[in-house]
Amino acid sequence: MSKPDTVRFRYNQAILVAAVIAFIGALPLANARAYLLPVLLVPLAVALWAWRAGTDADARGLRLRALAGQRRIDWDQVIELTTDQRARAVARLDDGQQVVLPAVRGADLPRLISATGQTLPQGAAEAPGQ
Repeated sequence: MSKPDTVRFRYNQAILVAAVIAFIGALPLANARAYLLPVLLVPLAVALWAWRAGTDADARGLRLRALAGQRRIDWDQVIELTTDQRARAVARLDDGQQVVLPAVRGADLPRLISATGQTLPQGAAEAPGQ
């Protein structure tokens, strides 16, 4: 369970609903032949990903969650938070890596930075990525 000072970013839950509908729609196909049963694994994997994937931010750092794992990044490893061409939030790390933050858009950067307990300079929230 997340703490009150943790900011959570998740994908839209409509993806989860679509995965449930796809699972129900795939049932007749999977029941037709035994070798088609693995077709049911695709909507299950999408549902699990939609439920789990995202980014958690708190005063200690970032936790990036994916379908099968997670990665913890401390704030002292982050050099810059910016956006890419697709308006996704990107963290540039001190070792030269650029990590796309799952479920975080460029417009969410002020909320992400507020999780650190810091504030943005006046006018910085108006133009993320510039």
